[in-house]
Amino acid sequence: MTDAPPSMGMDPARFQQRKTVVIVDDSPLLRRWLRLVLEGNRRLVVVGEASDAREAGAVIKATRPDVITLDIELPGMNGLEFLEKLMLRNPLPVVVFSGVTRANCETTVRALMLGAVDCLEKPENGTSRRLRDTISRRVFAAACSRIQTAPRARVASASAPAVRHQGMEPLVLIGASTGGVAALDTLIGGLDPAGPPVVIVQHMPGMQLVSFSQLLDRRFDQDVLLARPGMALTPGQIVLAPALGQHTQVTRSLGQWEIRLQSDDEGAGHCPSINQLFHSAVPHARDVIATILTGLGQDGARGLKALRDAGATTFGQDQDSSTVYGMPRAAWEIGAVERQFPLAEMSQALNQAAARHRARLVRARQ
Repeated sequence: MTDAPPSMGMDPARFQQRKTVVIVDDSPLLRRWLRLVLEGNRRLVVVGEASDAREAGAVIKATRPDVITLDIELPGMNGLEFLEKLMLRNPLPVVVFSGVTRANCETTVRALMLGAVDCLEKPENGTSRRLRDTISRRVFAAACSRIQTAPRARVASASAPAVRHQGMEPLVLIGASTGGVAALDTLIGGLDPAGPPVVIVQHMPGMQLVSFSQLLDRRFDQDVLLARPGMALTPGQIVLAPALGQHTQVTRSLGQWEIRLQSDDEGAGHCPSINQLFHSAVPHARDVIATILTGLGQDGARGLKALRDAGATTFGQDQDSSTVYGMPRAAWEIGAVERQFPLAEMSQALNQAAARHRARLVRARQ
């Protein structure tokens, strides 16, 4: 997840405003370092610090910041418990900081599912200029994001057809970035559990993708797993693109959808890339349903446009329900999106599009 100028999806007026930050971390050294990093960006000002959840609550109430940086490993009430209470009582943009262990990755993913906007690894080398710039940009972008406060109700799935025929299943492709973890948790919960296979690119580090896939697999009826080369896709599968320095692509042979992995030889801006996934499906576009969800930047817009031009059904998340209306806006503005939907309606839109696809093929075979 990278920063972007206003033309890439953020409200220009919001980008001109100075944003206030509260730092929550039990380490005085890290708080001091993070204050220097954030205030090195003229668009950010740190208005408070806290060493634990109780102190954080008081500081946030007194300062009403635009964004919070939150250490997951707080003493007493941990960061995850604090985040859950915050999102229920006083939703604010939150950037979580965490270590890179497997346990920390799962905790970080849970934080994103609860509504944290972004996640950053705790720095090992605080002298890196690139690291400092990345942190300040992403905290500022989070401060400009839109927090969704409405309950995330599960959407009723469309009824599965009584009989499924080989070669009649469409393929659903989804791209997401900033805010996408929570959005995908909502969307997958409303999909037909026996519906067409789904392939997803979600921008996040590799270890977190592993944790995310495992959490989703435990939560839902679908078989959720990471893509492998040569994997045959079947109904009821949710497949996430892994972050292995390779792009996840799809192909089809004799009616069977399959996964292939392609090296990042051209140095795409993101790896895995949403554009790469979408472009790979263009030869089979009439059997593809693709959607672009919340995210910063433009990844996926050109690929979605190519799919729509070739006959695919294409959707985009609307502005009001997007944490960051960057990727969906970029796709909408170039004509890549047929229809925009609120997140709460996206699952049903995908279910209905799949049902229409099957009905069309049944009629064609009669």
